[in-house]
Amino acid sequence: MFVDSHCHLSFPELRENLPRILGDMREARVAAALCICTTLEEFDQVHQLALDHHNLWASVGVHPDTEGLAEPDEALLCEWAGRPKVIAIGETGLDYYRLNGRSVADMAWQRDRFRRHIGAARRMKLPLIIHTRSASDDTVAILKDEGAGQPGSDVGGVFHCFTETMDVARAALDLGFHISFSGIVSFRNAADLREVARFVPLDRCLIETDSPYLAPVPYRGKTNSPAYVPHVAAVLAAEKQVSVEEIAAVTTRNFERLFGVSVPALQG
Repeated sequence: MFVDSHCHLSFPELRENLPRILGDMREARVAAALCICTTLEEFDQVHQLALDHHNLWASVGVHPDTEGLAEPDEALLCEWAGRPKVIAIGETGLDYYRLNGRSVADMAWQRDRFRRHIGAARRMKLPLIIHTRSASDDTVAILKDEGAGQPGSDVGGVFHCFTETMDVARAALDLGFHISFSGIVSFRNAADLREVARFVPLDRCLIETDSPYLAPVPYRGKTNSPAYVPHVAAVLAAEKQVSVEEIAAVTTRNFERLFGVSVPALQG
């Protein structure tokens, strides 16, 4: 069975079709999923999904390039992270892709927010879900500054939807993080990413959809769904020359170990 380690079931494209999506997951042998929070305003919806369904969990955090909405402080993140079925902090990190005329120096607010999330994860002993886009040097530098990769460090987690270089993958692994691959790894123009997938040790790999975005081949361009995560596993299996069943088993074990949960058996 498979686990989707990162999806957005609270987004309207998926929330409005949730019974069908949950049924599709069962048929595809996707036993569970982690529903990711991107704003404080959506946390209640994300959390309620986890409370309502035995095979869903939630995170709490504010996406790095969110502006104009409620700003998190460490105390609030910790309070909400203590609620039932919240198993991660994030997604958080840095995103310099849309500077809109600003400089990297102007992104201090993102770096400050990132450190608040790291502080909450340390206090709550929860993994971080890292989003990094056009900002890998600063992302890695802040994680190092906060102690990631040091003996006894309690700063860890996963670089989600990985699209960075081999050097960034090495840095993430050296810091003790897992690396999660999305449907992008199946895209024809993603040869470099598939090379990274071959390199990352199996015991540090996760799989995800990041749905409703980034549907894997053969669904590219359509609304993504957690039910499509086996297609990500199939690409990973081909690159690592192992069976899809082994990818399913290993990534499920990795998910359970990283997030401290037990994935329920498939029902129905």
